[in-house]
Amino acid sequence: MLGTVTSGLVPMGVLLPDSILRHEAIAVLAAFVAINTIVYVTLSVAKMLPKVYVSDWLSTRNRRAETRSIHPDAPI
Repeated sequence: MLGTVTSGLVPMGVLLPDSILRHEAIAVLAAFVAINTIVYVTLSVAKMLPKVYVSDWLSTRNRRAETRSIHPDAPI
């Protein structure tokens, strides 16, 4: 009995019968795992990238117009 089941399933590469895999609960679980994987990959890639500070792109009033360095040609 076990030999006929495994011989029928192993060549297809399926561990569970097709009727179980086509069940609605398995489809919902597969969708959850897929969405969870996408979120995890997105967060991992975002964690690897350098931080972006929006305040660096905007000019504000608290920036000095002149350098106060001992080197007069230094950038502001």
